[in-house]
Amino acid sequence: MAKKDDVINPIDASFDEVVESITYPATQNISKNKALSAKKAKQPATPEQLVLDIGIQVEKDVNGIEMGVLENGIPFLTQNGLAKLVGTTRSVIYDIAQEWAEHFDDGVLTKNRYSWLRQNLAEKGFNQPLLYIETKRAGQVHYSYPDIVCMSVLEYYAFESQQSKNQAAMDNYRKLATYGLQKFIFDALGYTPPDKWKYFTDRVSILTDSAPDGYFIVFHEVSGLISDLIAAGLAVNDKTIPDISVGKAWGAYWTTNNLGPEHSERIKYQHNYPPYYPQATSNPQEPWAYPDAALPTFRHWFRHTYLPTKYPKYILSKTHLLGGQEKALEIANLYKPKLIDKK
Repeated sequence: MAKKDDVINPIDASFDEVVESITYPATQNISKNKALSAKKAKQPATPEQLVLDIGIQVEKDVNGIEMGVLENGIPFLTQNGLAKLVGTTRSVIYDIAQEWAEHFDDGVLTKNRYSWLRQNLAEKGFNQPLLYIETKRAGQVHYSYPDIVCMSVLEYYAFESQQSKNQAAMDNYRKLATYGLQKFIFDALGYTPPDKWKYFTDRVSILTDSAPDGYFIVFHEVSGLISDLIAAGLAVNDKTIPDISVGKAWGAYWTTNNLGPEHSERIKYQHNYPPYYPQATSNPQEPWAYPDAALPTFRHWFRHTYLPTKYPKYILSKTHLLGGQEKALEIANLYKPKLIDKK
């Protein structure tokens, strides 16, 4: 068992016990993961990347290693946690993050730390302008390094760095390469990923016969899109509800264009959420149901307005899909043929 002050290999204090399936008590909640470094005069470059509209599902300090899971299911280490895993200082991780941001658009890769990480992460499908994921908590920005980034940084310091190679990095990489950093974080936190389909299928069950006769509801019309998002890795849960985004945008379009006289007026209907949703406390909800006569208009608007202009920003604010905007647009394009009503 590693000593408390052993900065060489703190993972030894937790790895073997996690493997043996012990459960860790929460030693403390991390609430100040908002500064990249104490280097006030040197701010990180900021390539364009959305601050995600998701929170942190769970976050703890496990034997000195700060780790957590985002609400979209991505496991992460804080900057300090990654530094301890690698066996280096927090300022080094800060420098790596800034180096990545500053050179992300460079066309030529040289034989250095950045170039090695860029090639290694590209091979794993990671091509984001920042190494960390920015999220907001209580109005403050937090920085979380996803497991895929952590493993690449660890591999570099274990086997590639001629200047900073250390035994801790080598030992930790060998352990985690087999066990998996994601599984290690999940087990250390006692976190079980939820059934990614449960939130959706439970809503489908409740809302099956909720549309009034002669009217359609937005949830039914976008259920195919929701299925595609889940299959692509987006966590559709009580915090990511695509039909709310679509419903608000469509409602604004309906009002702005005064579509009521053309198709007949929309009406309210009773909409309920499953009991484990926070929104269930105000059941029944009363959103709008729209006349069936407006379906062709809705589908044309959804395909030609919502998907190209609003959907990519929405999905990128809710998840961290590898491939970024390109991936979001790819999913949208795959869904478009389903929206064509040929009748």
